[in-house]
Amino acid sequence: MSETQALFSVLKQTADSSVVDAIKDLVENGEDRALNRINVLDFSRRTGLDEEKVISGFLHASRLGMFDLSWNVLCPGCGGVLDAHSTLKSLRHDDYNCALCAAGYEASVDDLVEVAFTVSPRIRRIGAHDPNSLPFWEYYRQMFWSSGIDLNEETMPQLTDEVTLESMELPAGEKAVLSLQLPKQFIIVFEPVTHSAHFIDVQGEPTKERQQLSIVFNKVQAPTGTTLMRPGPLRLTLDNQSGVRVLPGVWIAGDAMHELLGKRKPILTAKRILSNQTFRDLYKADNLDIDQRLKITSLTFLFTDLKGSTALYERVGDLAAFDLVRAHFHALLEIIAAEKGAVVKTIGDAVMATFVHPEHALQASLRMRRAMRELNRKRGTEDLVVKIGLHEGPCLAVMLNERQDYFGQTVNIAARVQSLSTNQEIHITESVIGAPEVGTIIAREAINPIRKEAALRGIADKMVVYEIP
Repeated sequence: MSETQALFSVLKQTADSSVVDAIKDLVENGEDRALNRINVLDFSRRTGLDEEKVISGFLHASRLGMFDLSWNVLCPGCGGVLDAHSTLKSLRHDDYNCALCAAGYEASVDDLVEVAFTVSPRIRRIGAHDPNSLPFWEYYRQMFWSSGIDLNEETMPQLTDEVTLESMELPAGEKAVLSLQLPKQFIIVFEPVTHSAHFIDVQGEPTKERQQLSIVFNKVQAPTGTTLMRPGPLRLTLDNQSGVRVLPGVWIAGDAMHELLGKRKPILTAKRILSNQTFRDLYKADNLDIDQRLKITSLTFLFTDLKGSTALYERVGDLAAFDLVRAHFHALLEIIAAEKGAVVKTIGDAVMATFVHPEHALQASLRMRRAMRELNRKRGTEDLVVKIGLHEGPCLAVMLNERQDYFGQTVNIAARVQSLSTNQEIHITESVIGAPEVGTIIAREAINPIRKEAALRGIADKMVVYEIP
C-alpha cells in the first residue's frame, strides 16, 4: 500500500466516508488548478455533500499532512489575495493595501480572510507548488485571485480578450518595450507578483505623436500612481528589477473587467472556521498568537447553565447526578456541532458556544430544550432544567489559558442574558430576534416571544430582551 493510500485509509477513520471518496477522486483525477486553494464550500455544492462534513473532512486531511491550510487576506474590491498565511498567528494588525484597487483594508476575519486548502506535494505535485512556472493567466487564477472569484470557463477567454491590451512574462533583470494604441479608457498596468500597479487616465483629443511611459518593477511597495495621457500611440518601457519573474498586464478598466471580477462564490471565512468544532478540536492553540486580537464584527454567543445542579447532587447522590450531568453535556455538545456551532468552553455545568449566524444558535437552543425534556421524560423527573441565553454582536478573538477564546461586551451580555432564565425559557436579545432568518424560525414554530426590559449585572442601561416561553 502506498503512503497516499494509507493516509486515505486513516482519513476514513475520522471523516465521512463519502467525503473521503470525493477528496480521493479529486486528488486522482482533478486538474492541477482544482487542487490549489480549494474552495470547500464550492466543492460541497458541486459534489452534493454536506458542508459541515466536507469542512471536517478537509480539516482532518490537513491535520494528516495531506493538504496545506492557508489563511488568505482578500481585497473586497477585486477579490485578489493580498497576503497568504499558513497560520492566523502571522496575520498583521495594520492595513493591507491593494494596488489594483488603490485602497487599503483592515483584515477582517468576518469576510476578508478566506480559508483554503492546497494538496500537499507528498500527495500530488501541481503547478502551484512552483508558482513561477505557471503561465500568465494561470498565475492570476491560481495565485492572485481568491477561490471566491467565479471564473466562467466559457466566457473567460472573451472577457480576457476584451480586458487585456497586452500581457507578457518578463524574466528577472530584463527590460521590454511595448508599442500600444491607447483607447479613450481608464487603463491599468498591473503586476501580480510584486503587487504593483500604475494607472493611465486616457482622455482628451487623440494624438498621432508617440507618448512615452517607463515603469520599474521592484520589491518596494510604492503608492499607485496615475499618469494623464491622450488617446493614441504609447511606447511603454517595463524594467524588471525585482529579482523574480513578473507578469505585467495592460488592462482596460471597463465593464468587461468588472464583469470578470464581479461574479463571486461563497467562501469559507476565518470567522466560520474559528466557530467550527472540528477545527477547535484539531488545532486547539495553534491558530492564534498570545498577544493577538482579531476583530470580529458579528458573532452569536450561546450560554447555557444547568439550574440547581448543587441541589441535584444533594437530591439524587453524586453518582446519579454525575451521570445526568454527563448525559446533558453530551446532548448539548452534539446539538451545537450539528447546528454549525462550536463549544468555546465549559465552566462547571455551563456551556459557552459560538455560531456564525443567529438562526443556527436559536435552532440549537430549541433543540437543546427538547433534548432536556426527553431526558427528563425517560427518568420521570424534572431534574434537568437548562437556562439558555443568546446575544449577537462584535467581539475579539483572543488566546486565553492556552486556548482560543472571545472577549468583549457582547460576550458579557450573552452570559448575563442566560441568567434571566429560570425554567427552560430561552432569552434572546434584539440583535438576535432582528435577524430575518430568526423571524422565519419563530413564525414556523408558532412562537410568541415575550418582550421585556431587563437590568443586567454590570450593564449600565436596561436592555430589551425576548423570552421564548
